[in-house]
Amino acid sequence: MTRRLALCAIALLALAFPVAWFAPLMTVRVRLAFWASGTDISLITTLQSLWADDPALALVLSFLTLAAPLLKLLGMALVLLGWLTPRADGALWLLGRLAMADVFLIVVYMAMVKGIDAGQITPQWGLWAYSGAVLASLGLSMWIGRLPLPAGHGTTGA
Repeated sequence: MTRRLALCAIALLALAFPVAWFAPLMTVRVRLAFWASGTDISLITTLQSLWADDPALALVLSFLTLAAPLLKLLGMALVLLGWLTPRADGALWLLGRLAMADVFLIVVYMAMVKGIDAGQITPQWGLWAYSGAVLASLGLSMWIGRLPLPAGHGTTGA
């Protein structure tokens, strides 16, 4: 029953991440006459604009933001089902750490814009949604690490 609940939580997070990717993270108002209205920024719109300017950075951030969290969820589900061997634990641990890196980058970007005092950033609900999904994924992996796993798995956590 507990493993089934964990699998349901993984499925819910797999749905929550894409919603958070498209949700507005923040509204940026720059103190320039030609940009008076606010611009909503989401993870997807940021990645789209980065692909035109810096494809290498866009590729790294796309992996951190889109692929790493979903691969971690998939790995946790496979561990719960007993379909992954204990050798995968190291990779899942690394994916979990990489999935947290993008939240740090968002905070750095917000601090940079606020620090130059050239505008105003208003956090939006998407920032809470994305941060919550990442933290819920972290908590879920800690919980799964304490669950009794299928016979023969022999792992200590994801």
